[in-house]
Amino acid sequence: MNVTGYDRIAREVFAPVYPVIAQQIRTQTGITQGVCLDIGTGGGYLGIALAAITDLEFYLMDKSPEMREIAWMNVAVSGFQNRVHTLCGDVHDIPRENGSIDLVISRGSLFFWEDKARAFAEIYRVLAPGGAAYIGGGMGTKELFDKIKVEMDKRRHDFSLDPQGERFADHREVYRLALAQAGIENYTMSRNGGGSWIQIWK
Repeated sequence: MNVTGYDRIAREVFAPVYPVIAQQIRTQTGITQGVCLDIGTGGGYLGIALAAITDLEFYLMDKSPEMREIAWMNVAVSGFQNRVHTLCGDVHDIPRENGSIDLVISRGSLFFWEDKARAFAEIYRVLAPGGAAYIGGGMGTKELFDKIKVEMDKRRHDFSLDPQGERFADHREVYRLALAQAGIENYTMSRNGGGSWIQIWK
């Protein structure tokens, strides 16, 4: 991965997406206090956007040292250093204790998990009773997708933008099987013009 190039797109093109998705997460889960884990955080943009509208303590987790460095610089700029931290880790082996996380979020990393059943099992393991996970991908709204598509076309980048969730829909049964293998029964899948998401409740 070209870390610098990927982060430039995230920062310059995708910037309007993160506050919208953050608000959707807050509305859908109702969780505004406790501890949040952002898996595959990249530059930390979604976690930081959610920190701006909640009182959650955050762990921005990524296995890339370069991404964690970028995330930490963004945290410093945001002024949330007292409750937003970076964390080295992988979704297949989350370095957190059982039941220690109230909210797990992840945008875009799901499609790259090598062992989805193990990843879901790890997420469920670290979730506290009453906790939730909000995992998937998208641009927040169809209108945002359309605007970003225009800009990405100008830059001649192709990150396989997926407005209607076709990639998610194609693998829906794969996710259902992985969730079942992880022993997770309480979940929903949603799909709209702004993206596709799996919500897990414990």
